Amino acid sequence: MLDKTEFYINGAWVPSRDGRSFLVLNPATEEAFATITIGGAEDAEAAIAAAKAAFPAWSMTSPEDRSGYLQKLLNVYTARRVEMGVAISTEMGAPIDMAVSDQAGAGISHLKSFIRALGALEFQRPLRDGVVGQDITYEAAGVAALITPWNWPMNQVVLKVGAALAAGCTMVLKPSEIAPMSGILFAEMMHEAGLPAGVFNMVNGDGAGVGTILSSHPDIDVVSFTGSTRAGVLISKAAADTVKTVSLELGGKSPNLVFDDCDVEAAVRRGAAFCFNNTGQSCNAATRMLVQRRVYDQAVEFAAAEAAATNVDLPSNSGNHIGPLVSEAQFDKVQKLIQSGIDDGAKLVAGGVGRPEGMNRGWFVKPTVFADATPDMTIIREEIFGPVLAMMPFDSEEEAIAMANDTPYGLAAYIQTEDMDRARRVAARLRAGMIQVNGASRAAGSPFGGYKQSGVGREGGFWGIEEFLEIKTISGIV
Repeated sequence: MLDKTEFYINGAWVPSRDGRSFLVLNPATEEAFATITIGGAEDAEAAIAAAKAAFPAWSMTSPEDRSGYLQKLLNVYTARRVEMGVAISTEMGAPIDMAVSDQAGAGISHLKSFIRALGALEFQRPLRDGVVGQDITYEAAGVAALITPWNWPMNQVVLKVGAALAAGCTMVLKPSEIAPMSGILFAEMMHEAGLPAGVFNMVNGDGAGVGTILSSHPDIDVVSFTGSTRAGVLISKAAADTVKTVSLELGGKSPNLVFDDCDVEAAVRRGAAFCFNNTGQSCNAATRMLVQRRVYDQAVEFAAAEAAATNVDLPSNSGNHIGPLVSEAQFDKVQKLIQSGIDDGAKLVAGGVGRPEGMNRGWFVKPTVFADATPDMTIIREEIFGPVLAMMPFDSEEEAIAMANDTPYGLAAYIQTEDMDRARRVAARLRAGMIQVNGASRAAGSPFGGYKQSGVGREGGFWGIEEFLEIKTISGIV
């Protein structure tokens, strides 16, 4: 049993002042493998005080100095990448190969992007040509509270920490208590990179305790949160009394529009595989597949075949498969939502309730496909956060757009067509923050975020740094 009960505060590992023990479970075995501490109010206060004390000096460092620290962190992180992948695989169930390459690899990609963005960012510039003595400056916003989820731990931790460091903010990180081991390892890396004491602090805790303190504390200036829309609303309300800057990356129910002029088999298989990736635990997963009616029946067959071909296996095994869901609570939620699809009359063409054959422990689920869903069904309306794909037919481009936008979310949308004029038309009308056509990936450093109840603000590259900056106008200095 690993003992990871200390917090990283003011440049040192320290015991909790008023916390309680908490067991971390391996989702593949349902057994505890580590003990952490859920922090209390005194722990949160100590971390905030350390960050506040460190802010004046850190905020005045040069962009070049901050870039140097980011580079040191990148070097440390790269050297310990496999160790990070193992931690993520064990705590949240990502298959080990994927955990090392994608989950841990995301941190490396984001650090490189922030170093690149920081080198190009003008922190002071004239308002415009021809105006003398009127400068615009970007300055660190203050002390940041960073609250991160369990599904892509290092993707989200590095998106927040890297941007805050680049901006000149000091910070308190609260990783998810369900998957905290990667966050603890990251704190070790921050210490190894030699950041000044108090710039980075980490306290484990739950949302009701440490999370609430961070989002409401008067000495916190910025809150950056990734998680459910429900929790994002609560954080916004808690932050409102002290008028903090709040950045939210929340839920999604992303549509995948498959037009009949594309390579239907390739598009559908690619879309279904993306939905099942990370066991469906991605906020931008393409979980609603909308297919032009002429090729709809064909598409349903391809999606069912892709589900049947998706292997479910232990995360510790090498290979291209999916692992378990992160927790018993998540398992129960996904099972309930799959059953709701059956009860509501959607056509189950692959998967269903229960564990995959041969698995009697661990929170493993069957890759599941529903056809003939309708817009009012729960499996179409709610974010499931499991490997569950719901399919609906459409007749016209206009209808496809209306169906795609018929959601309270707006994180991502996907278009499959060979007609680039159509792709441009449809992309312009989809109410989502990220549009990907024919499986194209987003370039490193591009902004991540969405419309409507998918959040406020953007993460990644310059846009991510901007969330931690204030804008100041200085007039009269010539």
